[in-house]
Amino acid sequence: MKANIKKGKITMTITIAISCFALVLVMFMQFKIVNQTDITAIENMRETELRTELANWKAKYEETQTKYQETVAKIEEYKQTKQSNEQTEKLVNSELEQLNMTLGKTDVEGEGIEIVLRENAEEEISKINADDLLVIINELKLAGSEAISINEERIINMSDIVTINNTFIKVNGQRILAPYVIKAIGNQTYLESALLGNGGYVDELKKLGHDISIEKTNKVKIPKYKDEIKIKYIE
Repeated sequence: MKANIKKGKITMTITIAISCFALVLVMFMQFKIVNQTDITAIENMRETELRTELANWKAKYEETQTKYQETVAKIEEYKQTKQSNEQTEKLVNSELEQLNMTLGKTDVEGEGIEIVLRENAEEEISKINADDLLVIINELKLAGSEAISINEERIINMSDIVTINNTFIKVNGQRILAPYVIKAIGNQTYLESALLGNGGYVDELKKLGHDISIEKTNKVKIPKYKDEIKIKYIE
């Protein structure tokens, strides 16, 4: 029994000794590793990594800033292009509007005169015909009229004014009947003087017994030319 106890103590002592030796060996190795490690190298490595990371972030920032500036420049270019297009569109629309007014394709209003021609009912008096209306229209044009209509038919360069069988008049292919109402937009004084001045055609018609009145007004309304303007021979 005593021998077993003694043997156990010896075994325990040996085990403890081996454990202590192993612990001392491990500690020795750790100290050796620490002593061999260059702390400065570790710090330098960390500093290098930080510098590298900082350089990467700087590069990313500069790239982002460049893209931002490019985007701003594109937006500004778009705004200028849009404004330019809007100005161009306004200019084109204005020119188109002026062209349509010149061609008689829009309703217009302005100061001018209104002439009403009522025929003399006596049979021996010649009726007002297309030639009479044409003379008045031409005098109004020479006086600077900007727009003219006869019985709400807009007169343009291609308008036809003809007498049919000495019974009625057609304007723009539409039959019109007396009284004939001619409207003209322009300088009221010039327009009136062209018709009533020395040798004015209105005076000639009055001498034939026709009733003709001229009224100045600041709101002469003339409708647009209703038909399609067709060009057959101009290339």
